[in-house]
Amino acid sequence: MSAIALPKNTNWSFFEKIGFRFFFSYFALYILFNNNGAYPFFQIISGWYQKYLHSFIPWIGKTFLGISREIPTGPTGSGDSTYDYLLVFTMGLIAVLSSIVWTLLDRKSEHYLKMYYWLSLAIRMYVGLMLINYGMVKIIQLQFPAPSLYRLTQNFGDASPMGLAWTFLGFSKGYNIFMGVAEIAAVLLLFRRTMAFGLIITLMTTANVMAVNYFYDVPVKLLSTHLFLMAAFLFARDFSKVWQFFFFRQPVALNSIYRPNFKKGFKIFLLSFKILLLVYVLGFGFFNTLASKARYANPNVNAPLKGLFEVEEVSIYNGKENAKIETDIKDWKYLMVNGPKYATIRTYKNKTQSFTFGADTISKKVVLSSLNGSSNEEYHFTYTEDLNNIFYFKGTIKNDSISLKLKRTINYKDKFLLTNRGFHWINEVPFNR
Repeated sequence: MSAIALPKNTNWSFFEKIGFRFFFSYFALYILFNNNGAYPFFQIISGWYQKYLHSFIPWIGKTFLGISREIPTGPTGSGDSTYDYLLVFTMGLIAVLSSIVWTLLDRKSEHYLKMYYWLSLAIRMYVGLMLINYGMVKIIQLQFPAPSLYRLTQNFGDASPMGLAWTFLGFSKGYNIFMGVAEIAAVLLLFRRTMAFGLIITLMTTANVMAVNYFYDVPVKLLSTHLFLMAAFLFARDFSKVWQFFFFRQPVALNSIYRPNFKKGFKIFLLSFKILLLVYVLGFGFFNTLASKARYANPNVNAPLKGLFEVEEVSIYNGKENAKIETDIKDWKYLMVNGPKYATIRTYKNKTQSFTFGADTISKKVVLSSLNGSSNEEYHFTYTEDLNNIFYFKGTIKNDSISLKLKRTINYKDKFLLTNRGFHWINEVPFNR
């Protein structure tokens, strides 16, 4: 799809112009206020106005929607917070008012081809760069890591829908690569000649992501919906011809996108900028993603006592006056060393408690300090181990002497059917347990 000269006798209908005015206003605001790291270094610009939004948007909620509670504005890891919905509501309202005023003031324009070019360029860059970033973290299995000890020891029915989705998607490295390649294919959106083909792939990709977010209650529904809507907006101009081609077998020619007749110097600038942008996003993004994997993907590589410890025996002496401590310790099922600094206890009641973890392999000492809110539990143990990976922990809590016998499994993936089943070309009967 190459650029062409301004078509003659190009007249948009009244409703086409109304629709464009709304989508131009809304998508421009969304890209500006929800850049989500798509445009490199855009956070420098957004820092100028975000603090005002953090005051204005809650005011909108309290004044016009009657929300009396405090509306958090800081990052929470969720893209579907009250603040996010209020922001979308505000942008939609502004877009409606803008399109009305625009219609009243501009009654002479026959079309908006020049503005469509710039809007389509902004959307192509936004969706394309966003999906490339998401694709790269999937290829190295960083977004959906392999099931952790926490997941593998959790009762299946106690997982949240999002936890189930993350376990399902993270289980297979091959499927991660497949998803990553499909999302990185959005690079085709960055070039007008390949945009139509890229949109077909991107529509399917964003629709699938949106479906997972909706049906597994993943709090990225707003962003995934907007990525799909933006791709659908770009595809809409060719929809009728694609429909004719696939369903009526009629020969069609896709319309070329009009591009303003830039001067030669500006064309060189745009081309150079695009090349630098691609080099930065694909080059720096790739190495940055690898660095992130080194930091987060294998947090327990250097843990001195990494692995899964299954509690086999618990002995407590002089514990008559400390029934609560006795009950807590006796309910321990697993000690999971998640990294060099953290560990998790899972009980027979399937409750978990997080601890900071310190291990001195020279003096054979272990310290567990609770991270659970107001709890200030701290356990000090000395330990010994035998050749069969059996550990004996001994310590004193108040007036209680504690002894634990734990079976350590370093390669814990062999312990669980989910991770040791493997792949089979031939299955005489389904193995569905």
